[in-house]
Amino acid sequence: MRNKLIYTLIFSCILLFTACYEQARDCETFKNGVFESQVIIDNVVYKSKFKRVNNLQVETYETITDSASVRWINPCEFILSTIKPRNKSEEKPVHIKILTTSEDAYTFEFNYVGETLKQTGVAKKIN
Repeated sequence: MRNKLIYTLIFSCILLFTACYEQARDCETFKNGVFESQVIIDNVVYKSKFKRVNNLQVETYETITDSASVRWINPCEFILSTIKPRNKSEEKPVHIKILTTSEDAYTFEFNYVGETLKQTGVAKKIN
């Protein structure tokens, strides 16, 4: 009986400390700079390079360069809107949320505004 009480107490303490743990996010570090990102969709890896300065982001994927306005919702979330969309899908704004950060990279999730399907990716600051 006593061993059961000790195990229950230890388990409760572990649960208490792990339930309160939250990954630190330093999103301000990633508001501006040059980045490389990687996203995997349907087992295909998509890599791009982009530069974000204040409220503008210029991204190059393969040979295509796009510019988007950046509207920050809070320090870790923003909306990207293509400045000169070439088709209907580019007209849809993209919501990006920074989930975790490290010294030179962040993990993010993104989706078209109004849609529920979310994807994740990683961006690494290269300057």
